Amino acid sequence: MNPVVSIIVPVYNAEKDLARCIDSVLKQDYDPFELILVNDGSSDQSGAICDAYAQKDARIRIIHKNNTGVSDSRNMAMDIARGTYLQFLDSDDWITPDATKLLVCTAMEHQCDMVIADFYRVVGERVSHKGDIQENGILSREEFATYMMEKPADFYYGVLWNKLYRRDIIEKHNIRMDAEISWCEDFMFNMEYIRQIRTVYALHVPIYYYVKTKGSLVSQGMSISKTIKMKRSVFEYYNQFYQDVFGEEDYEKSRIQVYRFLIDAASDGIVLPAILPGSIKLGKERIRISIDAMENEGLLADAYRERKLLDRYLETAALKNDLTLEEIRLLLYISQAHKSGSLREIAESTNLSRGMLNIVLQKLASKGLIKTRDAAGKAKDPSGRPTIGKETASKKESTASKKKEPPANPIDWKIAPEAEPILADLLMAQTSFEQMKFAGFREEELEQYELLQAKVRQNIKNALK
Repeated sequence: MNPVVSIIVPVYNAEKDLARCIDSVLKQDYDPFELILVNDGSSDQSGAICDAYAQKDARIRIIHKNNTGVSDSRNMAMDIARGTYLQFLDSDDWITPDATKLLVCTAMEHQCDMVIADFYRVVGERVSHKGDIQENGILSREEFATYMMEKPADFYYGVLWNKLYRRDIIEKHNIRMDAEISWCEDFMFNMEYIRQIRTVYALHVPIYYYVKTKGSLVSQGMSISKTIKMKRSVFEYYNQFYQDVFGEEDYEKSRIQVYRFLIDAASDGIVLPAILPGSIKLGKERIRISIDAMENEGLLADAYRERKLLDRYLETAALKNDLTLEEIRLLLYISQAHKSGSLREIAESTNLSRGMLNIVLQKLASKGLIKTRDAAGKAKDPSGRPTIGKETASKKESTASKKKEPPANPIDWKIAPEAEPILADLLMAQTSFEQMKFAGFREEELEQYELLQAKVRQNIKNALK
């Protein structure tokens, strides 16, 4: 059976970082892939490292060749790839554990021709979240090209490694990297691919760690005449791309914006991302897991591991929808609650303090994701208090100091229609959690587990009544 996705990694003198890259692929939550490592005539131990990994994992395929460059390496890998989709990595970078699954599941769910995702820019011990299209959703080719026109020299659009491609489109139109150029070659490939597609899905989740800084054409030993010829070729292709995608009339309206590419790409620093404000220490961009706690034994250690595994998948849904982990957890609880409850009950169930619960409720309500009503159907604010008009505001303020505790009467928590897309992401998170938790289980083992779990739950309920 052919793999669903072929993951392509060109390798050249990458012995220092290669293991980290390969390990990040082999630890993916998504299993039906092949990893194609192309050793481009490395003079260090990169080739031996590739061979050692291939001996241990049948999903790895190796190509050893003379040094002909990264474009030729990718082309050779595409020639032998068997996957429905193609995913690319650079050997000194790495991906998040859910990267491949997110890309493939998004492509399948939305039947789109390309998926583009956010990424992390890593500089030393600092990391920053990088993206451009802030809204998750399907874009037409023209809509995507319009976004790209605004920032033509942005890594987000130019590189291969934050995208997923359909191999049948690549093969049908014989799309390959141009081995004759070493500037904007990724961008040229992307433009040729986009010319042949209809839809793109923008995924607002960072799935890739980018640490590589490419040198200028001068540092590559490129002559001035060859550099000018190469850039002119790229500029002409970019201009023609928009004429083909937009049509002559719309192209004329956008000609000035299209020409911005000439300005933005005038230096060798094209698509070199700046360090974003608000960068954080590497390792703190996602939920942290204590290695010692992971190895401990006992009831509390078991509960910790299960909670952290669920948090991994909930965090993806949170990132995708610009929510915190606390907000996404509370949405999950409200979506699954079978009856109303007081603030105290909700706080205990979600392991949030009463104060934090109030803050999270306020945020969800302000984003229009939840609504609350009491038994009489009157609207309430997220704290559980009835909403009032201006004429009674002073009375409310005077009584607030006498009674700071919110009422204990049940509150009917409702998911607002605006949150429906998030519920789909929550369902995917739960499904991924269950799949990973029960990986390797046979059907009869799962059925037996469910029966035993039901008995355990009932025993605990009986003991706590």
